[in-house]
Amino acid sequence: MYSVSHFAILVILIIGTACIYLFRNKIKWKTAEIGVAFSLLVFEITYHTWMLINGSWELSSALPLELCNISLILTVLLLLTRKKIIYEILLFTALLGATQALITPVLHYDFPHFRFFHFFYTHLMIIWVPMYFTWVHGYRPTIWSVVKLFVFLNVLLPFIMLINKLVDGNYMFLSHKPTTASLLDILGPYPWYILSMEGLLITLSLLVWLIFRERGLKTSHVVRHHVNKRTFY
Repeated sequence: MYSVSHFAILVILIIGTACIYLFRNKIKWKTAEIGVAFSLLVFEITYHTWMLINGSWELSSALPLELCNISLILTVLLLLTRKKIIYEILLFTALLGATQALITPVLHYDFPHFRFFHFFYTHLMIIWVPMYFTWVHGYRPTIWSVVKLFVFLNVLLPFIMLINKLVDGNYMFLSHKPTTASLLDILGPYPWYILSMEGLLITLSLLVWLIFRERGLKTSHVVRHHVNKRTFY
């Protein structure tokens, strides 16, 4: 964390995000979307194969039940299907989860280890893909998107807590806080920080909605109404 290689990734994150926005009218490539989706699948399959070969694959830590794992699955599905409901959930999990993971990565391998490339490539794509769909395809969240996210995560919550109990895991940090520094350190002790996360989830999701929501619809409607009225008369 906060090594030269980590700072380089953060710079790449900023530059890549800026490029998506600046060149949003020139990068609508269906083939590239499919290519990124399959590259993410290849990276993830290779990662699990690497863990199996090295004897580090365990039920307590290797199942795709972390928020970023779930976001990765949603990213692939969005790229392949372009479903708006997937975007509505992914936008929030990416900006609220993957960004936190990039800023405070739980990672024990530095550049140029395979795990370094896997971790940062997947997390960068989890963030860049919903940004791409926002600025290039024109997808936007609504206030109901926040509700869908809240329902989606809270439906998953009891199942993940049960799996944690069965396999002695800590998926989505629902059993205890991570051993490394994270935002959870300021949210109180277990289990109260879980309730704090719920409140923070709603607050930050509303903030994301305010930033990325569709703007100017009412104004545009009024302008069209007056234009049509003048034309009629």
